[in-house]
Amino acid sequence: MTHSNSCSLIIDVDVRSRENNSVHRTKEINPQHLIVRRGQSFSVTLQLSTSLPPKHHLELVLHLGEDEVVIKLQKERGAGDKWWFHQQGAQDEILLTLHSPADAIIGQYRLAVLVMSPDGRILEKMDKTRFHLLFNPWCKDDVVYLPDESQLQEYVMNEDGTIYMGSWDYIRSIPWNYGQFDDDVMDICFEVLDNSKEALRNSKMDTERRSDPVYVGRMITAMVNSNGDRGVLTGRWTEPYSDGVAPYRWTGSVPILRQWSKAGVRAVKYGQCWVFAGVACTMLRCLGIPTRLITNYSSAHDVDGNLSLDFLLDENLRSIDSRDSSWNFHCWVESWMKRDDLPKGNDGWQVLDPTPQELSDGEFCCGPCPVTAIKEGNLAVKYDAPFVFAEVNADITYWMVQKNGQRKKVKVDQSSVGRNISTKSVFGDHREDVTLHYKYPEGSRKEREVFEKAGQPFPKPTNESTEPGQLQLSIKHAQPVFGTDFDVVVEVKNEGGRDAVAQLTMLATAVTYNSLHRGECERQTTTVTVPAHTVHKEMLRLQYDEYARCASEHHLIRMKAFLEAPGENEPIMTMADIPLSTPELHIQIPGRPVAWEPVTAFISFTNPLPVPLRGGVFTVEGSGLLSAAQIHVKGVISPGQKVSEKLSFSPMRSGVRKLLVDFDSDRLKDVKGVATVIVRKNYRNSFSVLPGFY
Repeated sequence: MTHSNSCSLIIDVDVRSRENNSVHRTKEINPQHLIVRRGQSFSVTLQLSTSLPPKHHLELVLHLGEDEVVIKLQKERGAGDKWWFHQQGAQDEILLTLHSPADAIIGQYRLAVLVMSPDGRILEKMDKTRFHLLFNPWCKDDVVYLPDESQLQEYVMNEDGTIYMGSWDYIRSIPWNYGQFDDDVMDICFEVLDNSKEALRNSKMDTERRSDPVYVGRMITAMVNSNGDRGVLTGRWTEPYSDGVAPYRWTGSVPILRQWSKAGVRAVKYGQCWVFAGVACTMLRCLGIPTRLITNYSSAHDVDGNLSLDFLLDENLRSIDSRDSSWNFHCWVESWMKRDDLPKGNDGWQVLDPTPQELSDGEFCCGPCPVTAIKEGNLAVKYDAPFVFAEVNADITYWMVQKNGQRKKVKVDQSSVGRNISTKSVFGDHREDVTLHYKYPEGSRKEREVFEKAGQPFPKPTNESTEPGQLQLSIKHAQPVFGTDFDVVVEVKNEGGRDAVAQLTMLATAVTYNSLHRGECERQTTTVTVPAHTVHKEMLRLQYDEYARCASEHHLIRMKAFLEAPGENEPIMTMADIPLSTPELHIQIPGRPVAWEPVTAFISFTNPLPVPLRGGVFTVEGSGLLSAAQIHVKGVISPGQKVSEKLSFSPMRSGVRKLLVDFDSDRLKDVKGVATVIVRKNYRNSFSVLPGFY
């Protein structure tokens, strides 16, 4: 209730959002609304119609949620864990400086200013003032405190990122627009938290627990996926995606969050691991928790927790359904925080995985799990350490199931899981390898100790020594381009002292990045004779017409080679994943872009396939540049034809920005391009009031 009659003492409360937001590093979110960080003071100005009468005083009260939490501010500094304020000023203007504790609840607060009589009655109340409070990684008393400014600029403030994909030996990347400071994003982040099962079940308890980044992080991993709650994204790993947006078409988090909110908190279709991780990274950075997106190559999904993935093949080398799976890559996020709920040594980066895989305490969420606990094998630590440990450490055993149902072990792979664990560097658009944060070097004494501590028998090395007559198998390939015919070479090496005759089967199948089989492209079985101490090469040609019929949107071919020789105890098998590269889009932005003035971008793309493309569409987005937009290509794009499109927009914020473009069509999907745009400040417009921007 606000008094507006002529005898009101309080005329207005000026929240000084421009000054406060600038000091609290939130002006990018919205300079018009007060947004501050905990553990750091901020000031508001009280306009009075006359000076405060003698012996009268002011009281400040904060309300959170639907009045579930009410906090009366102390007049002077008390214990460090309480809100307090002090006032200065004279006559008709009072400056109120508010101090929040470094463990305050994050969320939207309502501030009530009360004028109190000498005998303690409320004479007047002004309670229209609202502000948001966020985590503060710049404050040394906040559990998310990160002392390195260059890391803060990347892991909290950077709205653009790079997500690593492909396979461990052919790493590719896509740009991603986190857009954590775009219009509405902060409000949607709190809307997501408000729709969690915990918030709907007990709103007061949920509000009180939002002071803890462990709790908030866990809620976000549960709510980014829609399994079992009102979450943001529905996962789907096989076509068709026709009733939604295919996962590979997204280039950023903002359209997903806005669509979820606008649709009345209905799940957006569809996401896969990098999309879930991208949205989680946006939300965590927005709320002030330093966060980075991680890619683990050859990531194990160990369902039964025995640290071993068992893959079954029939006698034709076709995979038999297995609950365990190995993903070419898997993305999660790491968030930086102290873990006061755990023994010493567990602070720092924490794994949070929003992709719905396994239930954790009855919910589809994973983490936070300390990265140090994974490296040291402390699997009793909360949350979900055994699952994460297996993702980077499991063995893979391949079994052939014979017609009589008996299993024959054909390959044990102890070193391929958890490779080249990657994140974007703080110092630019290149890759930083963080594998040694998760595990000791392969084969080291420390690695053996960790396995023993984790309660797992250390894998005994398989017999790699080459006895006389023993054959070795390897697959060689170039880096082929999707749309071309290419050769794969299988080498059979005989290091024994006598000639060998063996049957060699080569099989090429199309798979998705998480190892779902899409069909057989090519198969060849031959009898090979390999003289002693020589290498025999066998070639398999893969033609576009053959593999295009079954290739997934991930453009991935899995090659298996299987060798059976009389006299050898066990058959030999080897595998290689061959990613097919796609062309890049070209983006040109001539001139010197200035905020709020029109800019034209030229986007071009040449069809590399020997077939025409139909239904071509460019999706364009960029934080601070423009909202997501689509450009439909008219007609058919013939083989070799170049398509050029023109896009005009007016950048909304100055600074270094990224323009992201995706191209999709019926035959060619997931073609990406990115351009860096340096937007200069517009001094003519800099003082006009434009809601949500500066």
